Amino acid sequence: MPLIHPQVYPPREDTYLLLDAALQEIHPGDHVLEVGCGSGYIAAGLAEYARVLATDINPYAVRETRMRGVDVVRSDLLRGIRGPFDMVLFNPPYLPTSEDERMNDWLEHALNGGPDGCRVIAEFAAGVAQVLAPGGRVLLLFSSLTGPERVIDLFVKEGFECETFVEKNVEGETLSVIRCKVVLKKMDNKGNPVD
Repeated sequence: MPLIHPQVYPPREDTYLLLDAALQEIHPGDHVLEVGCGSGYIAAGLAEYARVLATDINPYAVRETRMRGVDVVRSDLLRGIRGPFDMVLFNPPYLPTSEDERMNDWLEHALNGGPDGCRVIAEFAAGVAQVLAPGGRVLLLFSSLTGPERVIDLFVKEGFECETFVEKNVEGETLSVIRCKVVLKKMDNKGNPVD
């Protein structure tokens, strides 16, 4: 495999943790979607166990993933993606990012989580149920810097039940992968079901 393009998020501790979690959760014959695939490392690692489709908004990431032999489409999160998928994975941009820290390049799409680290996670949580198969599950990675309760609340409001699946302490932060399944209708801010 050639060197990864400098505008593509390379495999790091969070990548390895999400792949390990997915390998524990995957079932033979699953149809898997990886959103924000970056280098394609996770999608390629799952391809021998399941049918995998990967997406990324970054054209360089799409190229890297395709070079790993994975089916990939250029898409912004879930736009234009049709399920159903048994498992959807996402290592989102989860770092709280101020305007001063913005890079205005393709790599920023992999890192900029907005002021609270949840901007992209919130958009993903609001749409992912539309591509899940019945009984499907979501594996989402995030950092303690993002605020675990805030992340889980975003999914609960969309009708998901979530649990911490795996955690790892890395350089002063805790990386967590949560597993979420649809169980209810969407919830309002007070936890009441809405139509």
